[in-house]
Amino acid sequence: MAHAFDSRITFHDEIEVMEVDFSDFTFETSKDVNEFYDLLEDRIAATGHDFWYFLVNLHNTRIDPDAWFAYSQRGKTLNMAHSQGSVRYDPSEETRAEIARRSESEAFDANLFADRDDAIERLKSLPSRRLQEVVHKASLTDADFAPRITFDDATQVMDVDFSNVTFEHSLDVDNFYDFIEDRITATRRKWYFLVNYEDCRINPEAWVQYAQRGKRLNMVFGLGSVRYAPGSETEAEIRLRAESQDFSPNIRNSRAEALERIAEMQAGPD
Repeated sequence: MAHAFDSRITFHDEIEVMEVDFSDFTFETSKDVNEFYDLLEDRIAATGHDFWYFLVNLHNTRIDPDAWFAYSQRGKTLNMAHSQGSVRYDPSEETRAEIARRSESEAFDANLFADRDDAIERLKSLPSRRLQEVVHKASLTDADFAPRITFDDATQVMDVDFSNVTFEHSLDVDNFYDFIEDRITATRRKWYFLVNYEDCRINPEAWVQYAQRGKRLNMVFGLGSVRYAPGSETEAEIRLRAESQDFSPNIRNSRAEALERIAEMQAGPD
């Protein structure tokens, strides 16, 4: 089924550009932002290409205060995962000022232009990442994952310990999810997932793949997921994605509280 935002996303294969039309659109809430960026991630994945230049039309775009954090966070994540360079054109003065302010505090190039032609000329000057062989070096291996996954047959809980782990890029994500899918498949059953995020870091360039693989794992093998001790950045990203992807973040402060929540889920509705 076509999404309401589909017509606002266009891929120009010959120049490796993804054009996003935010013109005359108001992001009123963070949920509006998350729905749009979920679709952008899905549409990029469907192209079969990891990297695109981003061309963004900001004509008469309004981003309300309640939506700005999500807009900044999701935009940063998408750019780190898939952008060869991003340019924006025709913003309102209010939007221009806010983007310029954030670019200074968050150390990125705002690349704001008055019109589409100038924006495209800027993209043409940027190098293509598709011409470069991107080879990630795995920082996490099966030997790292094995002691962090345990199964409790009596409670049907799979315990995942991400404490003090950093997912640096998509290869780390894929290596972990390949490993865990093999382990779960061997059990021939579904599980409640109990995930320890204490001091876990998921780098922006890893988040898109982490979200996609996690969503698939939960749909195929999960009875429910509860997370605890996530830390500020990881917790913020999980809560953002939960707004638009119809799942409960189920974040608790401690392992004991997380286990209580799983017990509630197992008991079912009152």
